[in-house]
Amino acid sequence: MNPHLKRWVGWVLQVTGLSLWPVRVRGGVADGARWTLFPWSAYWRGRHEPRVQAALLALNGGAITGWSCWDLGAHFGIYAVGLARRVGPTGQVAAFEPNQASFSRLRRHAALNGLSWLKTFEAAVSDQPGTAQFYTHGDRSGTGAHLPYEGEPLEVNSAPVPVKTLRLDDLVAAGEIRPPQFVKIDVEGHAHRALDGMRAVLERHRPILIVALHSQAEESGVLAILTALGYTFAPIEPGARPPWHGHDLLFTPRR
Repeated sequence: MNPHLKRWVGWVLQVTGLSLWPVRVRGGVADGARWTLFPWSAYWRGRHEPRVQAALLALNGGAITGWSCWDLGAHFGIYAVGLARRVGPTGQVAAFEPNQASFSRLRRHAALNGLSWLKTFEAAVSDQPGTAQFYTHGDRSGTGAHLPYEGEPLEVNSAPVPVKTLRLDDLVAAGEIRPPQFVKIDVEGHAHRALDGMRAVLERHRPILIVALHSQAEESGVLAILTALGYTFAPIEPGARPPWHGHDLLFTPRR
């Protein structure tokens, strides 16, 4: 589609409210779930990150009823909704998304599917509770907004907004969420900070993890934490080779 026409169609869908028109997810981990039409139609078309979706469907041979799962960097919630439908009401999913626009759509999708056991948090996951600057670069509905990368300066086009940060060990200790059997992490360069804030959970409960890596600093930090805790890893993408940033890795604890 012509880029100008695409922008015009997007604008019409947004201002008329047709972007919220209900559709059904056509494949993947959230197959059959209720969704909204626009944007990010790849979600409901079942075409988003097919290898990650296949890995989620293969967790424990597909038998994850009753599991607790965490989705760090949930965006619109395609994985959170899919996992919640699969764990069922005896399980729990905790989804974290600091971007206000994305979080609003995440909550809508949870409500559309009647998933009361899907807990949503409008916050970034980190190694310290508090607040942080979230670099949006003017796009509050995309997946590229992020907490600053290591050494990334604050510039005019960073368009930062303040967001809440949470430490996952604190939430578990307070009984707000259940310890997980599985964690998906896609937090744009901040995964090592998120892991540092859940060390007690990693040591005691040994969840399986899928981590998307975006920078050398994130890769080094994640590997240092998880290998020290006795995790092994493999890339989701067959034939992938290091460096690992730019890839999704499946981490499995040694028993």
